[in-house]
Amino acid sequence: MAQNRGPSRLTIVPTLRDLLEMRTAVPADLSADGSTVLVNTDLGGTMQLYRQRVGEGDLVQLTDLPEPVTGFFLPEDGRILLVMDERGNELEQLYLFDGEPGAVPEPLVVEPGFFHRTPTASRDGRLIAYTSNRRNGVDFDVYVRELGSGEERLVFAEGGWCHITGFSPDGEWLAVLRLTERSGDNDLHLVEVATGESFNAVPHDDDSEIGGPAWLSEGDAFLFATSVGRDTVAVARYDLAARTWSYVIEADWDLHCAIDDAGRNLLVDWNDDGYTRLELRDPRTLELRRRVELPGRGVAAAYSFSRDGTRLAYHFTSALVPGDIWVCDTDTGASERVTTSPGAVAEDELVEPELHRFGSFDGESVPVFLYRPESDGPVPVVIMIHGGPEAQLRPIFSPLAQYFVTNGYAVAAPNVRGSTGYGKRYEHLDDVRKRLDSVQDLAALQDWLAGVEGVDAATATLYGGSYGGYMVLAGLAFQPERWAAGVEVVGISSLVTFLENTAVWRRAFREREYGSLEHDRDFLREASPLTRVDEIRAPLFIIHGANDPRVPVGEARQIHGSLTDRGIPCELLVYEDEGHGLKRLTNRLEAYPRAVEFLERVLGR
Repeated sequence: MAQNRGPSRLTIVPTLRDLLEMRTAVPADLSADGSTVLVNTDLGGTMQLYRQRVGEGDLVQLTDLPEPVTGFFLPEDGRILLVMDERGNELEQLYLFDGEPGAVPEPLVVEPGFFHRTPTASRDGRLIAYTSNRRNGVDFDVYVRELGSGEERLVFAEGGWCHITGFSPDGEWLAVLRLTERSGDNDLHLVEVATGESFNAVPHDDDSEIGGPAWLSEGDAFLFATSVGRDTVAVARYDLAARTWSYVIEADWDLHCAIDDAGRNLLVDWNDDGYTRLELRDPRTLELRRRVELPGRGVAAAYSFSRDGTRLAYHFTSALVPGDIWVCDTDTGASERVTTSPGAVAEDELVEPELHRFGSFDGESVPVFLYRPESDGPVPVVIMIHGGPEAQLRPIFSPLAQYFVTNGYAVAAPNVRGSTGYGKRYEHLDDVRKRLDSVQDLAALQDWLAGVEGVDAATATLYGGSYGGYMVLAGLAFQPERWAAGVEVVGISSLVTFLENTAVWRRAFREREYGSLEHDRDFLREASPLTRVDEIRAPLFIIHGANDPRVPVGEARQIHGSLTDRGIPCELLVYEDEGHGLKRLTNRLEAYPRAVEFLERVLGR
């Protein structure tokens, strides 16, 4: 459990195991009548499905399968559509599950060599749609399946990476988001289900995000989030008959939206400097009705309305709350906590970060969340870098950040250039040949930290996963004099070998961001940490999954081998039952304590 720490605002210090064992729950779905939440939670060590009545009764476990699962209620059916891969390979297969504890899932669409992604059901429960790369192993086409007869039809095969966002209220249209060849850009296609005919609903010339439709109940129009012609994402209204659209809610921060099936509520999600604000508006008049009373200052997600719109389930997390489910009464805006996941650490034992900004080498302002420990003297600092890179580090619960800060480290978590959430200008500042500019943001952060009272920036350590793992390695390789140590999880050591060996369906998608092997190979080699491995002198700890389809495990093995050959302290952990990251608690409980022990050893703490 916890151990005494001495005089401090914190009377006890959580152990790393206690923090890693803090459980979380996410609403996979809300029943049509709003009485029952389908819960995705890791109570048993992997994410499984449970059932929870709102306001009464105990959590009932439905699945106990060897792999993590998720799913959703099938309308007018009572069954659950269950989604599961194998050992982290991300090859998702679809099953029907009758919703009773211990029932055996029935295969629905199972082809182990292919993906079956973004499944969604029509509102009458008659049809499901999903994307799959079964045609050629590369392109994600869209299929519609009659649940009753099992008959399937290919309805959209434009190629590329496609994502289904849902059917129209009458089931006549299916909305499909398709990535284009440009970084940070996608199209919205509306597919006529009966014929397979489709059209690009929002043609545009600039690199823009376009979200899926939030349909008005009559099906004559929808609202959607987009950044076409703008820097940040705003809410627009689309008229289906006229095939025209215009902005209706705009702000300086990114907005996203959803509407319940009955058309009672328009939910507007504000990403306000990383923190969530939620509004309920009239879907047609856009009049603000009320704000959702969130449990605290943090991040809400995974929204699910009851069919009549009277209830809204959502997941809430913050630096102090690992993550649980609340249900909002949309008539009052008040929220009721539905799950209370077990954990040995109380909120008052944790630390909330401060939001700051620092100037980088070119004057660009970069946001950073800074966790500061109670300490009388300068403390070492861990810089935690998010993946993506088209992502945003938001103020959510981080077991490692909390462990470090409650054990006498400062933690700095930046959103370096290339992060989302701050407009598309900022998002594109690291594209292709600007890649190393984001690495320079790390140097600027260390310089800023040197001026922060109580922080010893000279003993700064880099930590990151996925693209954040690349950033760790790039920092050690391109700025070797700055960093005391590094920990990287499923990171890229060579942009060239990564693109050569990543899954074929993923290569074109990542080349939009990093540059192509055909046209940018010389730069990709130049920007790769492996190319400058002789410059690395800081100790490094590496964690990787053997089945990672995104960043192949060879990326870890080659940098580990090169550093070991050069006498640089470097340890590598590879998990045979994991993919891109560690989804199993047993593995996290082994890997992260070993990483922390490594850091404390090489830092002499």
